[in-house]
Amino acid sequence: MSLDQVLAHIDADQDAALERLMALLRIQSISTDSAYADQCDAAADWLIDDLNSLGFDASKRETPGHPMVVAHSEGTGTHALFYGHYDVQPIDPIELWDNPPFEPSIEDTPNGKVIRGRGSSDDKGQLMTFVEACRAWKAVTGSLPTKVSILFEGEEESGSPSLVPFMEANKDELKSDITLICDTGMITPNTPSIVTMLRGLVGQQVTITGPDKDLHSGFFGGLARNPIRVMNKALAALHDDEGRVTLDGFYDGVQELPQQVADQWNSIDWSADEFLGGVNLSVPAGEAGRSGLEQIWSRPTCDVNGIWGGYTGEGSKTVIPSQAHAKISFRLVAGQDPLKIREAFQAHMRAHLPEDCDVEFNDYGAGPAASMEIDNPAFELARSALTDEWNTDAVYVGCGGSIPIAGHFQDIVGTQSMLIGFGQDDDQIHSPNEKYDLRSFHKGIRSWARILAALAD
Repeated sequence: MSLDQVLAHIDADQDAALERLMALLRIQSISTDSAYADQCDAAADWLIDDLNSLGFDASKRETPGHPMVVAHSEGTGTHALFYGHYDVQPIDPIELWDNPPFEPSIEDTPNGKVIRGRGSSDDKGQLMTFVEACRAWKAVTGSLPTKVSILFEGEEESGSPSLVPFMEANKDELKSDITLICDTGMITPNTPSIVTMLRGLVGQQVTITGPDKDLHSGFFGGLARNPIRVMNKALAALHDDEGRVTLDGFYDGVQELPQQVADQWNSIDWSADEFLGGVNLSVPAGEAGRSGLEQIWSRPTCDVNGIWGGYTGEGSKTVIPSQAHAKISFRLVAGQDPLKIREAFQAHMRAHLPEDCDVEFNDYGAGPAASMEIDNPAFELARSALTDEWNTDAVYVGCGGSIPIAGHFQDIVGTQSMLIGFGQDDDQIHSPNEKYDLRSFHKGIRSWARILAALAD
């Protein structure tokens, strides 16, 4: 059978596949720093050369920022477009790395061998699992089992400023039957996962101004309004004692989990205590009566990300500050309107504002949640293929973070997205000493090989 031969080829080619990944990891493609623009170009060129060597028609597409890589392969049946990003996060703080971040290495750990280096998990290691699966099919059969296109972005880690204009200008070329995105992880190290819901995001900065200058707390304390006190009271009122957000209309449109998904989540061998224990916490702090997985995946949240004002330097300076500042973010679920949430938050802050204070808001993005239609046959085909590879039932999961590209494919191109990744919770993405499990890399390649075969049936 061709699939068995392809899987055997993947096993035999492990060392070569790993060396190809190492070569890509050595390219310092930090997108947010203009000093690395040439390195981003080099990463795009490397991928184009590699894809062309596999028989893809691959090309570099210039943007106002870093280039896109677009590739197409001939084929019949289901047309799958695969998305990944070749740019990486900055490496700071460099002093916390055990080894140079762009000199990748294999390291033995108590949990097995890992690939250590910036981008190993996010997202070069993940995107190469798909490329290597395509390589194996081409090597064994001379062709891919289904029609495949590829889009690799170079600005994901710097906000994707060129992505939406590029997608709008090229939506006909990017149209496919299903979009495959490999920028997520597994719920446990042995449980393959398909993300079916992504939370949206609203960001706000708020500034409350009281007196027109910082005041001496000995002269004015007790009489003058302290904007930090005003801010603290307003922010504290954002949640009730049950952990629910108090904004008017905040839960309008929020739906309960489909029973099929709820049953799968309840069957997952996952513990909130263990999850929190990894960051030295122990008590779930979200909505009372909701499971830990619901709290991080399918329920909306409000968090204060930063708060400051007055004197924060070393030692003491007894002032009543003129201003207090805070940054707040909301993670939203399907059915919530980001603009209405923003309006409700601003109304809440104004309602808590004394008459001798002013408030100012700065907006930092507003994106809706994305929900995938799991009745699309591709989802069950992929879930079955993953189950076969990992010998564990693959599950549909949520993702507490926001991955805007999934929504962009739905809204701009009109294509459903399916998110499958092989990262682990401890991969330290965006942090020093990023790693990718060698087992995840190998089984990720085998998984994509199986999924491509399944989509062809």
